[in-house]
Amino acid sequence: MGEVVHTARIRIVQKQRPLREAYIEGFAEPLRFGVHGGYRSFYRVQSAEPLPATIDHLLAALAG
Repeated sequence: MGEVVHTARIRIVQKQRPLREAYIEGFAEPLRFGVHGGYRSFYRVQSAEPLPATIDHLLAALAG
C-alpha cells in the first residue's frame, strides 16, 4: 500500500442558488461554481452572471 501524498481540504459554501464557492486550502481565492448557457435553459435557472458548472470543472480536470 502506498503512502498518502496529499489530503485535500476543501470547504463548499452555498451562496444564493445556484452560486457555490469552493475554498481550497492553500489558495487565497475560492473557485466559483454556477450555471451558464444550456445548463441555464435545462434547469430553468436564472443567475446574475454565467459561471462554470461543477461538471465543467470535472471535465477540464479529466481532460487535462
